[in-house]
Amino acid sequence: MRRIQISCVLFVVLLLLGCSSGEAQKGTFFISYLNKDQTQIVKESYEPSTDVKDTTLLLQELIGVLATDSGSLDFVKPIPDEVKVKSIKLNEYGIVHVTFTSKYEDLLPVQDVLCRVAIVQTLTQVDDVKGVEFSIGKNPLCDSRGRLVGVMTMDDIVENPGELINSIQQADIDLYFSNATGDGLTVESQTVYYNSNVSLEKLVIEHLLAGPKKTEGAQASIPAETSLVNVSVADRVCYVSLDEGFLTQNYDIQEPIVIYSLVNSLTALPHIDRVQISVNGDTSGTYREKYSLSTVYEQDLSFVDGSENQTRSVVVNDIKEEDKNPLE
Repeated sequence: MRRIQISCVLFVVLLLLGCSSGEAQKGTFFISYLNKDQTQIVKESYEPSTDVKDTTLLLQELIGVLATDSGSLDFVKPIPDEVKVKSIKLNEYGIVHVTFTSKYEDLLPVQDVLCRVAIVQTLTQVDDVKGVEFSIGKNPLCDSRGRLVGVMTMDDIVENPGELINSIQQADIDLYFSNATGDGLTVESQTVYYNSNVSLEKLVIEHLLAGPKKTEGAQASIPAETSLVNVSVADRVCYVSLDEGFLTQNYDIQEPIVIYSLVNSLTALPHIDRVQISVNGDTSGTYREKYSLSTVYEQDLSFVDGSENQTRSVVVNDIKEEDKNPLE
């Protein structure tokens, strides 16, 4: 079983006030690039070849530079090769509408945020430009939580200059869901991008409750009425407290499938060997008929279907509302 791999992607957007739009309009502009590690924004001065009084051509030139290699190893363009800008239009209210091709949807959360910030910082130097609105084709751009991004202005960016904006981690988690007939387990591997203040064990349980993202024929094994009360780890034992919704009887999914969906998913984490399940902290009862809540369970892969034992992979953006990125 592939074990979890975590890489911390720590990024800081350096938010420099720079020159005013009036000064920029005289010919001194900057381009917001990414540094060579593509973890933060850096600014480089730029002299437009277009007449700065021609706003339409100037905006087209600036967005073109943002999508063009800088020629320096120290500066990386914020709009990657696979993403194309279909159109850029300034409306009567000073809002520039930037339309991307569908490949923009493939950007990771860090790339998405840095790309948007770089565009807003660069284009709002132009006179009469008050903000930038983004779309993918005909659809307005949504952030990693599915919320509309809307119009972004410099006020959205210069709130905490030079400070750390967010810490995002990447984790590969193996989740055991019920098969279509409820008598076996199937595995879905999710590459999850999440805020660092969320524990991995909580992340696993939340994703089990949410159900499979991509595996055909798989279904959530834990009753839909279930909510997580608390989860903690001590001496490599994970203590999971679920509410009374866990006791909801769904006989379409066999008893051990429910238990080992939870146990196997948690013990796939490298810091967990065993799992104890309780209902509102109470371990005195049983789950259905056979599975005592006082038992500390170990991993058991015998319930994984041989025909279904092919891991499906899916990427999940999991930045929660309570861990809101101030740029989104």
